[in-house]
Amino acid sequence: MNQPLTSVRCTVDAQVGAPPNIAAPVPAELHYDLADPCAVRLSLGAPLTSPVDWVFARDLLAEGLHLPTGIGDVQVSPLRLDRTHRVRITLRSATGAAVVDIDAAETDAFLRRSFALVPPGTESAHIDLDRAVADVMGRSA
Repeated sequence: MNQPLTSVRCTVDAQVGAPPNIAAPVPAELHYDLADPCAVRLSLGAPLTSPVDWVFARDLLAEGLHLPTGIGDVQVSPLRLDRTHRVRITLRSATGAAVVDIDAAETDAFLRRSFALVPPGTESAHIDLDRAVADVMGRSA
């Protein structure tokens, strides 16, 4: 019996640097889960080390494929180097900043698969409000 698809994962080619240092290749994965239909997770370092996870809006990643977007801790913009198309994700925290460049085609394929699971604009129909309230209140649903 087939289980319904509830998440999308994609290993991506990532280059990570902390300005002004030179970027280095780092294993990375994009993850989308029906349990959090508005967000994507970028995991850096897995499976070789304990990953560093950043969670941000799926719409931010989708828009950033085509034009610079975002303010604050996460900014996403298209990056074209010669014939290479990448997506630049700038991550900021209280301890510093990092720049993550990932392949635009891989990112687009990941987003298309996530949109097949939950089409844009229908995310609210997939939110479990009882569970969200229970999480906020520190109780199990």
